[in-house]
Amino acid sequence: MKIKGENFPGKDLFTGLFGKEVYLVGGVVRDLIISGSIDSRKDIDLMVVGYEYSELEKVLKEHGKINTVGKSFAVIKFTKDKVTFDISVPRLDRKKDSGSSSHKNFIIESGKKVSLEEDLGRRDFSCNSIAIRLSDGSVFDPFNGTDAIKKKMIVMTGPETFSDDPLRLLRAARFSSVLGFEIEEDIYKVAKDVILEELSSERITEEFFRTLLESDTPSKGLMEYFRLTILEKLYPGIYRMALTIQDSIFHPEKDEFGHHTVFIHMLTALDIGKKLAGIKGLSEEEELALLLGIILHDIGKPVTTKWEFKRGRMTVTSIRHDSVGVGLAESLLDKLKIETRMKFPLRDMILKLIKNHHRIFDLYSNRAEIGFKAFSRLLRDMDGRDDLLILLDFADRQSREPEPLNFSDVDEISNWYYNRKEELKINEDTIRPILQGRDLIKLGISPGEEMGEYLKKLFELQLDGSFTTLEEGIVQFKKIKGVNGSK
Repeated sequence: MKIKGENFPGKDLFTGLFGKEVYLVGGVVRDLIISGSIDSRKDIDLMVVGYEYSELEKVLKEHGKINTVGKSFAVIKFTKDKVTFDISVPRLDRKKDSGSSSHKNFIIESGKKVSLEEDLGRRDFSCNSIAIRLSDGSVFDPFNGTDAIKKKMIVMTGPETFSDDPLRLLRAARFSSVLGFEIEEDIYKVAKDVILEELSSERITEEFFRTLLESDTPSKGLMEYFRLTILEKLYPGIYRMALTIQDSIFHPEKDEFGHHTVFIHMLTALDIGKKLAGIKGLSEEEELALLLGIILHDIGKPVTTKWEFKRGRMTVTSIRHDSVGVGLAESLLDKLKIETRMKFPLRDMILKLIKNHHRIFDLYSNRAEIGFKAFSRLLRDMDGRDDLLILLDFADRQSREPEPLNFSDVDEISNWYYNRKEELKINEDTIRPILQGRDLIKLGISPGEEMGEYLKKLFELQLDGSFTTLEEGIVQFKKIKGVNGSK
């Protein structure tokens, strides 16, 4: 079998340097077989057979920029004409201790003594265990990966070594979600006994983020996390959402077996959030905040859900699940070491979304009574990012619709919020404190506890709409000072 006519990036350079023994390998081959093209924006994996790592490094450094950060895995990152390649020599990974699943528990053999087929055999899934010779497009597929791709199946390359790297379970879920493939039944059987606790939080989080960002339907990835026991082992708080029922009147969304659970509601809202992220052009950091906010917004329900007689019938309620959920989510985010990403306050934004996820609808429900005060406090509590809260609110409500993904933008409730906020002239400037410590120093107040109390009271008055300028603020300060006496 050959793949012909493809203009492989760097073909002339690499075949000129290494002849017939350079191969495309890994995900780039899988994607090429599926789509018929190579995305040069992604890293492209190449393997050079018959070379030692040191020989590969010596050749490549004469022809482009190299980075040897992957030296322990016999990989060189090579950049030429703004295209990046991960270039390796064949390798084998052997466990040091059969009882440990740590990614550090491997002896790596590489170079001339390892064959092409041995290298392909160490890989996770057959769809990733295919090589294409760069010089003529010949396909080497000893594990029937092309057949698995045609059947749209995730199949283990080597069942006997599959669980050596527990991360493969998370990767199976990601590939299933991103590619739209089904997972072979044998992987579910193996998954029950795979120990995930030795995985580092960094590897877990990176794989989780990739599933959310790369998939058009991240709910499929989360459902596979559920089926593969990943949720139960790594995310017990989310797992318990699958065991928690919701009131079928308020939450008609259900799975194929008729279960109205918090988990099914969340999965539905998650795909809505993913569609919204595309419509609104969110950055990766904003998208992660929104999607993780959706995943965790009801994490408090398993510990607050109970039956209650109201409205003439027994009803499932989850009072205060938002505030309870903040603490549970905080523990999970800390465990996964989720803090900032590209200077974006990811952790804090997720927690704010969880805490405030009911407030948009609450404002709408009480729209005849609320005004500047309620809007300004919400904007303050969201650090000016109420736009993300609006999207979460819409996803939360839209999930209950018969066709939840049948929308092109947010609805009338969201638009009411936008319009009312504009009418009230509330923006990030209105929630920025007008009076500063330097202003009070000019008015005779020294830095310290007393100044802090004045500034706090003045900011609350500002959020109430009692003043909008520095001059008006000084008038308010003098009133407060007069009430407080001669201080």
